[in-house]
Amino acid sequence: MGFFAELSRWFLDNWSGDTGWLMRIAQHLEVSAIAVAAAVAVAIPLGAWLGHTGRGGLAVVSVVNIGRAMPSFGILALSLPFTIWLAKTVPFVKSGLGFAPTFVALFALALPPVFTNTWAGVRGVDPEVVEAASGMGMTGVRLLREVELPLALPVIITGVRITAVQVVATATLGAIVGYGGLGRYIIDGFATRDDVQIVAGALLVAVLSVLTELGFSATERWAVSPGIAAHRRAISQISG
Repeated sequence: MGFFAELSRWFLDNWSGDTGWLMRIAQHLEVSAIAVAAAVAVAIPLGAWLGHTGRGGLAVVSVVNIGRAMPSFGILALSLPFTIWLAKTVPFVKSGLGFAPTFVALFALALPPVFTNTWAGVRGVDPEVVEAASGMGMTGVRLLREVELPLALPVIITGVRITAVQVVATATLGAIVGYGGLGRYIIDGFATRDDVQIVAGALLVAVLSVLTELGFSATERWAVSPGIAAHRRAISQISG
């Protein structure tokens, strides 16, 4: 039996149950979605407000971007003592292995690009537009909500899209600390020298990453108004 026939057979035989690839995909998506959602909840409000005020944003960007210089495996290893301590002291944290360190590592990976794109998007709004809105009586939160954020939305969504794809691709590392997800197939495949299982896991991660990219691209087209999208394309053509 050829390798591709074995691979097809693997997918047919391992789709159901607690260790089937449907369950592994659900686990993979669960930790990825929670990490991205947490990063968005922290980074977008903070980045938008600092971009609006123009105070201390560059310093915070520099500090946050330190996370980009750290490998995800290193963050995963550093998070273990913290999550083990949490499991001993916080009642609702059941284990310091598995989900908790995986979430911490993915959150640290997701935070910098979302924050940086949000800050840069708000700071990059045309000053003349902001001045005109201010002249109409808009100030503070209203100016940020009704003018700056809508104009910065394409840049913000781009940051979230890049983050989501990175997180989905990196969530495989969770298998090293006892989490499930698609990384389990790769780790177990290397342990048992099962090339079919390794390729199947890698293929599933790749497909999931591509679908994440396509999903957020479609979201961007839906969420960004045609006028803003056309204005952005015109600026890109002039810059090019």
